[in-house]
Amino acid sequence: MSVQSLYQQKRMSAADAIRVVKNGDTIVVPTAVGEPPALLTALSEARRDFRGVQVVQILPLRKYAYFDPETVENVRHSAYFFGGVSRPGGQDGWIDFIPAYFSELPQLINRDLTPANVVFSMASPMDEHGYFSLSLGTDYTMAAIAKAHSVVLEVNPNVPFANGNCHIHISQVAALTESEDPILEVGLPKIGPVQEAIGKYVADMIPNGATLQIGYGGIPDAVVMQLTDKHDLGIHTEMVGDGIMSLVEAGVVTNRKKNFHPGKMLATFALGSKKLYQFMHRNPSLEMHPVDFTNDPYRAGKNDNLHAINATMQIDFLGQCGSESLGSKPYSGTGGQSDFVRAANRSNGGKAFIVLPSTAKDDTISRIVPTLSAGTHVSTSKNDINYVVTEFGVAQLRGKTAKQRCEALIGIAHPNFRGELREAAKKIKLL
Repeated sequence: MSVQSLYQQKRMSAADAIRVVKNGDTIVVPTAVGEPPALLTALSEARRDFRGVQVVQILPLRKYAYFDPETVENVRHSAYFFGGVSRPGGQDGWIDFIPAYFSELPQLINRDLTPANVVFSMASPMDEHGYFSLSLGTDYTMAAIAKAHSVVLEVNPNVPFANGNCHIHISQVAALTESEDPILEVGLPKIGPVQEAIGKYVADMIPNGATLQIGYGGIPDAVVMQLTDKHDLGIHTEMVGDGIMSLVEAGVVTNRKKNFHPGKMLATFALGSKKLYQFMHRNPSLEMHPVDFTNDPYRAGKNDNLHAINATMQIDFLGQCGSESLGSKPYSGTGGQSDFVRAANRSNGGKAFIVLPSTAKDDTISRIVPTLSAGTHVSTSKNDINYVVTEFGVAQLRGKTAKQRCEALIGIAHPNFRGELREAAKKIKLL
């Protein structure tokens, strides 16, 4: 049977396509804009027909009707990483979460430590050979496809056909539905003077020819804005966004100096504008790969001069970073921060930056603290921390004693809090 005949045989409405799901199944959904809205809307509308179904995903972007505490016995969300729509349920306890490094999610699926019975995903149109590209969220989805009893695609002409290990053949697909809706666009975060100051400190420490991993947020984007005078930068990251695209367009990113996959940008998911998604389409300089390839610290660390830039919410005197919770309340998730901190530490000439404003709540709370708030989830450990950057400077902690770390961190805290931080350090015998 031809691939076109197979396509037509498996093409159906979203309401019919979701019927491959069985009671008790776990549905794996890609990161962010890789989520298929028509399928998840159909699932939401039919959720009371199911029992014990779980949807697992990193960073959902739309509040589908199945995000409903009244129907969690029917269809329940479980988070690899919380976003704005899943966070309230996580904090209230009716959405659960799975602690894990982003890089190890495929391994958890491969080893049956977390189930993957069905995959729902956005996909590009099929090519002449019968392949679709899962370019928007390659991440853990490719591992789930290998385990699932059914793969259901939402085929959309606005999804780019990207290169890399992100393709699935029509013969692997149980059902598909079609949509022409625009892909959700996510704008750049707002950048203020604090973010600009932090960004300048980091940008000044990035040499020409460095390879970058850039996390999402105002400060990483502030770094990107201040790299326009650099030359021959490379990209090995988890997220490709508009900031990276702008550096390519400016001629700053060439990937020529990369020693691991030279000439290629590597990423595992995309989040940005329509222009970004068009930029990705059959772009020979970009490859989308599963997250156990892009984020594996050993592989990513093969890049010489890997510079990783990630944000945290709170850091203590030893350098422990609380990047994913507010005390015991979950806020986001581990994601790829720890993966790339460890990768940059392995890299010859690498630097791992943890960035944060020195204060929160209009300068009333110091983000540099003697000890993390009770119950805080530690994202980057004291053994992995390297550079910490606030708007008041840079503290290099790796290889330093506890006392030296404490002194350095107080030195980049907000001046209004340095006195009380010193007094607290004396009480716990660090100064």
